[in-house]
Amino acid sequence: MSSTFKSNDTAIGDILKNIENGQIQLPDFQRGWVWDDHRIKALIASISNAYPVGALMFLEFSENGEIRFKYRPFTGATATNIPEILVLDGQQRMTSIFNSLYSRKPVLTRTEKNKEIKRYYYLDIEKSLNSTTDRVDAVLSIPEDKIIRTNFGRDIELDVSTREKEFANKMFPLNIVYDLMEFMDWLNGYQKYHNYDAVISQQFSEFNKDILNPIQSYKVPVITLGKNTTKDAVCQVFENVNTGGVSLTVFELVTATFAADNFELRKDWEDRMKKMIDASALSYANHDQALLKVVSSSDFLTAITLLDRYYVRQNGGEAISCKKRDVLKLTLDKYQKYSYELTEGFIQASNFMKEQRIFTARDLPYSTQLIPLSVMFTILKSKAQDSTVKQKISSWYWCGVFGEMYGGANETRFATDVSGMMEWIKGGKEPDTVQRAYFQPTRLLSLQSRLSAAYKGVMALILKESCLDFITGSAMDFTTFLDESTDIHHIFPRKYCEDKKLDKKKWNSIVNKTPLFAKTNRSIGGSSPSKYVQKIINDNRVTEANLNSYLTSHLISVEDLKNDNFDEYFIKRAKSLLNMISSAMDKPISNLDGEDVVKAFGKSLN
Repeated sequence: MSSTFKSNDTAIGDILKNIENGQIQLPDFQRGWVWDDHRIKALIASISNAYPVGALMFLEFSENGEIRFKYRPFTGATATNIPEILVLDGQQRMTSIFNSLYSRKPVLTRTEKNKEIKRYYYLDIEKSLNSTTDRVDAVLSIPEDKIIRTNFGRDIELDVSTREKEFANKMFPLNIVYDLMEFMDWLNGYQKYHNYDAVISQQFSEFNKDILNPIQSYKVPVITLGKNTTKDAVCQVFENVNTGGVSLTVFELVTATFAADNFELRKDWEDRMKKMIDASALSYANHDQALLKVVSSSDFLTAITLLDRYYVRQNGGEAISCKKRDVLKLTLDKYQKYSYELTEGFIQASNFMKEQRIFTARDLPYSTQLIPLSVMFTILKSKAQDSTVKQKISSWYWCGVFGEMYGGANETRFATDVSGMMEWIKGGKEPDTVQRAYFQPTRLLSLQSRLSAAYKGVMALILKESCLDFITGSAMDFTTFLDESTDIHHIFPRKYCEDKKLDKKKWNSIVNKTPLFAKTNRSIGGSSPSKYVQKIINDNRVTEANLNSYLTSHLISVEDLKNDNFDEYFIKRAKSLLNMISSAMDKPISNLDGEDVVKAFGKSLN
């Protein structure tokens, strides 16, 4: 198999000339140039010392090649012709070098505190030759008017605003270092200004040999990918070598591809995302917590690919797949064909989530499960509202959550579940996720925080049981959920459990937690249940009968709570939660009297 790339050391001066004339440009997915003044100076110092600054990665480009990215010139360059090379890795370094060592315009950069500034870069000849001076200290960043001022602008520290002042201060302008004619003109002027002084000439000769020559002859390793490299290979290579620390997403690659056909994918996505957030937020005041805010641009493209490939398969085409390489093959016409109905599919998915009492992004068990769910709603359209169909979707959803099936790489599961669900709805066998889902009873004890999908799932199901606030008796539905700062709190309070030295694995587990309004939790405090129950009755004019019904709505044994009988309360609530989970999954939970269950809970849960 022949190599897909070539590697060689290339003179940086040649690269800069090709950036200027447009032979080398950037693919449009590359982010803007962001390096600050300090990093530019450090880079110049490294080059002047002939230190390595890392390899570059290029991609051969042809408008008739495998990849048709939109392209753009480097910041500071103005060429508009078709490039021969696109820079995949090295944009920040090469933009910094081009603007500071080649362009005649001031460099638009920033301070370390992110204040915008314009700078020219100079080398102090005497400091550069001083072996005790750190080279970076010999690189001077000079304001746009070429005057450094101190004392709030009242005093001039350095003025290089004319050639004569550059000569007088022995300051070499770095933006002529690669322009031989300009360099020689500057040198002649420098020697003439100093009356051809032998000492000055000798000093500059050393500066030229030790500092400027290494800059002018500096080479960098360049790896060049061939023009027939595929998009998924570009994406993989970029992720492996990118020194900027930010991974390239499939969305950015597809954006650059669509841009070649004058379609602004990013703007289209932003408009769709706004619509999805508006539709999934509980109110206009709570957009930051909107359920669909977790959907990324790449998620949306994955969903479109999944939808498209489902229809292709239905028409006798190849198997359904939505891996990265499949998404990168997505065409503009397919995107435009399906994007509107898929947007509605995501909105229908968010409505389904609200019916499951999952209201915000924070409480969503798996954001990835929204991808196949939205595709299902898109395919089914109004049929998804049929009670039998919705029950199957609900069973699949909760099997995914409590079987904890969506925690890893999921593209294969997306495809399997979408095709499997459509077959099940038509009367076929259950999809893989429903068949394989299993909830181990002892898992209840390890559900200690909302980091777990199953933990969030239990909370949603308790809300779905129409649980009522302990004090107000208000239903915890979408009209009160955010307004009352509803969150998950201990039933037997933490302080009480710690004081009684109860087993933390039990009292801090999901079994001892429930959703409550914030003010109710504050009222409960850290006292025993028997005391806070009486306090609620006395302070809030809640009848005992009403309070009992409020507590029961949370699957709590009222008698055991009032008697501070933690052990009995705990077993009974564990059984109730398991029954609730079983009902949601529409599958029995086995091993309720297994040895591990008896050991963990102290008795059988049958």
